[in-house]
Amino acid sequence: MNRRLLTRPLTWFVVAVLGAGAAAGLYWFQPWRLVTDTTVTESLAVVPSTPPSPAASQPQEPPAARVVAQGTFVTHEHDTTGTARVVRNADGSHQLELVGLDTSDGPDLRVWLSDQPVRTGTAGWHVFDDGDVAELGRLKGNHGDQVYPIDAAVDPSAFRSVSIWCKRFAVSFGAADLSTR
Repeated sequence: MNRRLLTRPLTWFVVAVLGAGAAAGLYWFQPWRLVTDTTVTESLAVVPSTPPSPAASQPQEPPAARVVAQGTFVTHEHDTTGTARVVRNADGSHQLELVGLDTSDGPDLRVWLSDQPVRTGTAGWHVFDDGDVAELGRLKGNHGDQVYPIDAAVDPSAFRSVSIWCKRFAVSFGAADLSTR
């Protein structure tokens, strides 16, 4: 019986379709990412803890980097913690820093600045692609400290949140409101 079943063309067609479906599913969902981690340890900007006080007798120091907006990540599709901060460097350029990020790995994760507010729970999973976004690049790792330069053509004050965005499934892993300082 088994020998006869294996010699039928329909059997081989079904096996080929199931094999192709399994390969496509593995490519699309990448389930091994549930158990992989990448830790990034980039140097963050040195930001003074207090603004300098004006003193006529002290020599003028070069302007230092300063945090212009920051927020704490909330969980959306996957548990996400850490802090996001927009830093204005001494040369006038801006960068986004993810400090102590901890989230899941996933396929096609991006770092987005968004004009959308952060909502908690499932209500916040899909809002970030509804408005204006500035993609800063692929997520470098799902753990650690990371720095993303913000292009000079992007006005950081036009964005109110940061999302770790899964582009493949159009869902936020986690997001942080950027409160100005």
